[in-house]
Amino acid sequence: MAVGLASLAAGLVTAQPAAAASGLTAVPYSGLKLSLDAEKDFRQLGAAVQGVEAQSGAVSKVSALSVAQSRQHTGQASLCHDTGLDGSLKYDGFCWDKADDTSNSWSTNGGWTPQGLTGSHDASPSGTVDGHHLYLASWYWGNGGSNLNKFGRVSIAESTGSSVSYGHVLLVQPTGQGASANFKPVTNVHADGVVWYGNKLFVANGGELQVYDMRHLWKMDSRSERTGIVNGVSSARWHDYALPMVARYQTVPQGTNVRACAPATGDKPCLSSLSLDRSKTPDALVSGEYRDRDAGGGGRVIRWNLNAATALPEADGSASVGSATADAAYSSPVWRMQGVATDGTYYYMSGECPKGWVPDPKNDDGYYCIHRAEVGAEPRVLTKSPPLTQNLSYAPSSGRLWGLNERVNTSNGKRVVFSLDPTP
Repeated sequence: MAVGLASLAAGLVTAQPAAAASGLTAVPYSGLKLSLDAEKDFRQLGAAVQGVEAQSGAVSKVSALSVAQSRQHTGQASLCHDTGLDGSLKYDGFCWDKADDTSNSWSTNGGWTPQGLTGSHDASPSGTVDGHHLYLASWYWGNGGSNLNKFGRVSIAESTGSSVSYGHVLLVQPTGQGASANFKPVTNVHADGVVWYGNKLFVANGGELQVYDMRHLWKMDSRSERTGIVNGVSSARWHDYALPMVARYQTVPQGTNVRACAPATGDKPCLSSLSLDRSKTPDALVSGEYRDRDAGGGGRVIRWNLNAATALPEADGSASVGSATADAAYSSPVWRMQGVATDGTYYYMSGECPKGWVPDPKNDDGYYCIHRAEVGAEPRVLTKSPPLTQNLSYAPSSGRLWGLNERVNTSNGKRVVFSLDPTP
């Protein structure tokens, strides 16, 4: 994409100290695990997917590219809101359509809020899928109060620099087997983070890591409120597409509310954001923990090795699929850390700005900051960023850092998807 608003800001980037004068420090990780009930949360889900697809005409499989190019929705191929990003970082990006820019999960009418970001730069070392640069965001649906995490979806987009086309895909859980196989919406989901890795799609959800298979992207027969197959006709809550879960790992005990994880300490870590690191062997997921403002810093950055052959977390012992132990963990001093990604040298963390960078760091309409640190070093601010910047995603094929924000503005919107060069 051509550089759009970068010319509005100028000046050499000089990274400045973060809010806390402590470093990104290593912490114990041997007790941090992604636990898998392989029968219930892997084999049975796989059998249910096969059962749904065996029902003649119920669903048809489509490609991610076809969803992106469906023009179900069209966005703006440039940044439509102020971002706060430093112009010397050669930033650019795109915007959602008006409905997705202004939707509100806190309203009684309900709405969608974006959280995670990934793309073809994660899916393949080439940076493309089927020869195209695609981007994928995760969202949660709520209608206020205690009903904030009712449903989850992903959006698959293509931004060519001159146009933006995308489609929404409901996240569903397959059930049953054989002729009785069906599917239902995934619920109690915040879709905190997302990573596209090979044929798999990982969705972070607090104390849970959901896994979907992009080879089983389903086109629905009809568009209605119900989700599932009735009389041979499929529907997915007004979505044209659905993506079935194929595995589910947990950091909290089975039967526990997956939103009841514990950040910063203990052995029940929260997966509050997610990114991919291809800079080392094996590849690894990188999760981050969000803590409320009153708790300060201390959210952990945790690395989870991946098995390239299965495109799943690297199982303990000799199993090809199974529970997995973290490979490393670090404590971050960044307050309200909403996203973390690495280029192999630096970790980039989105979070609250230090005092002096913005008039009031507590103002959610104000800019966030992207902090940068090597392990053991004190984070420094790389740049201001859009209000409530969420997940970050590093693209090794281009050397650019991607991100998005969630801030609600029901009148004019405030949401963007952006990229920048973190080492100009």
